Amino acid sequence: MDYLSKRYKKASTMISRKIEDEVILVPIRQSVGDLQNIYTLNEVGAFIWEYLEGENHGHKIKDMIVKEFDVTEEKAKKDLTHFLKQLLEIKAIKPDGAMEVSK
Repeated sequence: MDYLSKRYKKASTMISRKIEDEVILVPIRQSVGDLQNIYTLNEVGAFIWEYLEGENHGHKIKDMIVKEFDVTEEKAKKDLTHFLKQLLEIKAIKPDGAMEVSK
């Protein structure tokens, strides 16, 4: 699957908060056990999280990462794909249902 050809939406069951220099993701489900699943994002993860909504598909976010951080396009693609997979696994995001875009 080409994760970068999709647009994503943040799940309504996950909230984010910026505390000092960190961004945390907190599930807001009904189970007390879910409180053990709090995720801390590094600087790049927080950057990606900020730009996930709207018209930004993965390829556009990858290009933004390359411009913002000192990283090659290939490294940005690999890391972004890995991060999107992780966000999908914890149900923090979901594909927004829009058609896939081609690069």
